[in-house]
Amino acid sequence: MRFLPIVAASTLGMLAAVGGYTFLYAKGYSYVTNDPAACANCHIMEDHYRAWMKSSHRAVAVCNDCHTPPGFVSKYTTKAINGFNHSLAFTTGRFSRTPPDHAPQRGRDRKGLPEMPRRHRQRHRGPGP
Repeated sequence: MRFLPIVAASTLGMLAAVGGYTFLYAKGYSYVTNDPAACANCHIMEDHYRAWMKSSHRAVAVCNDCHTPPGFVSKYTTKAINGFNHSLAFTTGRFSRTPPDHAPQRGRDRKGLPEMPRRHRQRHRGPGP
């Protein structure tokens, strides 16, 4: 019984160290930002990131504008859940080579693409006729 606190403290310390190392190694801190480069941390997203970098869409929206819900709490809750699910899928090897669609909370336009938030629609369309 005397060793129980020592074993518990050692176990918690090792878990914290491994968790901290994993967080830093996986660039977990980058997911707290709004930087689209964080999405490219995942290898299956690299082509999509490069395509976004070359597109006109780059000037009007970043990934989180369309792929997370609006609002601080809902945005970061979604990012946390997605981050956990992605890390679990990649760690266990149970992932699809096709990137997931994280825009179910947004409507779809006639082409089946996610609708843009209102604040981006006008800038994306450009000046009218």
